[in-house]
Amino acid sequence: MTPVTTAGLPIREYILVGLIAATLTFLLTGVIRRLAIRLGAIANPRARDVHVIPIPRMGGVGMYLGVVGGMAMAHQLPVLRRAFDFSLDPVGVLIGGGVIVLIGALDDRFEIDAWTKLAGQVMCAGILVIFGVQWNVFWVPWGGNGDALGSVVTLDNNQGGLLMVLLVVVLVNAVNFVDGLDGLAAGLGFIAAAATCAFSLGLLNSQGGDVGVYPPALIAATLAGACLGFLPHNFQPAKIFMGDSGSMMIGLMLAGATTSASGKINYTRFGGSDALALLSPLLVVVAVLFLPVLDLLMAVIRRTRRGESPFAADKMHLHHRLLEIGHSQRRAVLLIYLWAGLLGFGAVSMTLFDTTAVLWIVGAGLVLAGIVSVIPRLRSRNQGVS
Repeated sequence: MTPVTTAGLPIREYILVGLIAATLTFLLTGVIRRLAIRLGAIANPRARDVHVIPIPRMGGVGMYLGVVGGMAMAHQLPVLRRAFDFSLDPVGVLIGGGVIVLIGALDDRFEIDAWTKLAGQVMCAGILVIFGVQWNVFWVPWGGNGDALGSVVTLDNNQGGLLMVLLVVVLVNAVNFVDGLDGLAAGLGFIAAAATCAFSLGLLNSQGGDVGVYPPALIAATLAGACLGFLPHNFQPAKIFMGDSGSMMIGLMLAGATTSASGKINYTRFGGSDALALLSPLLVVVAVLFLPVLDLLMAVIRRTRRGESPFAADKMHLHHRLLEIGHSQRRAVLLIYLWAGLLGFGAVSMTLFDTTAVLWIVGAGLVLAGIVSVIPRLRSRNQGVS
């Protein structure tokens, strides 16, 4: 892919809609907080929770309203309106996101059982598929001929739809699982969405303003804005939780943005290395959510081995372990931000800049993050020896 230049890119417009989404989310979340208290959507402390006082949830409703406001502003801008004129992806994400926020809000108030929520997640993924947000082609690392790196697999509607459903369910539950410390899920959502938007803008530049790249950048920009606007209310000490209404919306919108960016591209126009680079939106989200997804898989294995339901709750998630090591809530959240930012923006940078230089910088950053992560444990050992 060619290096990014800012000339001709609607960067200011995307920043504008992101700021609109952030501002509306920030203003409306206070209203939603009062509404949640009146409705009784309160998170009372449980054995596995970190918070010790009742805190209202349902903050995802405010985030969704911010996304709607950002999308409405984009529809009025001549340049960004192309995202709606040539694709139904933003509309599909808005409708699917609205339904999943409603399901999450009901869970925030009445605590729906896990299987009912899973059915709702599959239904919302189906809404995206109906609006065409699904994978049509996919790159695989085998079967290449000559200098080609890997090959491209064309998916029929059933295969593409099933892949989309799987991606939505995995990302929704990964974000939901990581939502255990104040500001953690919102921060990771912002990092993943901002990195995806940055990649989409680079892709927009390299393809000469292809209208097919406008929708994923718009979806990612509004999600990033909503997460940013929610953080002042949610960072420790939190005044409101996003609840399942927010965490499930973040997962669904990330799945929608990555699929819109990578699932419909004509890969035959690019070389083998570029075809791999075009999957970067998915790689970015995987990189940012690597730790949450790994945490999710380990939790399922851990609970299954104990003969419990995979959805049973415990206090052995990554953020709990960081607290046990000796980090404060804020430091644990910032550390996970650091890990996610290095992996996510490192994945984007590899498609835009010299790969070797990026690997050295990201590698050094990961070593530094690892050292900072274990300092409390090393300090406690030294104190024990002395």
